[in-house]
Amino acid sequence: MADARRMGKSELFSHFAERFEMKRTQAREFFDELTALSEKELKRSGEFVLPGMVKLVVQKRKARMGRNPATGEAIKIPAKTVVKARIAKQLKDAVLPRK
Repeated sequence: MADARRMGKSELFSHFAERFEMKRTQAREFFDELTALSEKELKRSGEFVLPGMVKLVVQKRKARMGRNPATGEAIKIPAKTVVKARIAKQLKDAVLPRK
């Protein structure tokens, strides 16, 4: 698996265009719309779900104290808002080996 090459955007668009018999530009427009919809829903409700794949969630992090790894000096890390991805259980089970 280490020598496997990951799929890029062009390959992704080509795959969907071929699979659903459409032009690559249509496949690209589909993914652009999916991106815009996920941004809109994250701003509106704080989460966006692609069923069976992933759930994107907006999370607020509190301010905290940390350490500068170079000097060991204590520094204040400000509060911020981040987007986290939670992978669906069925996808994890399909990809990861069972123990």
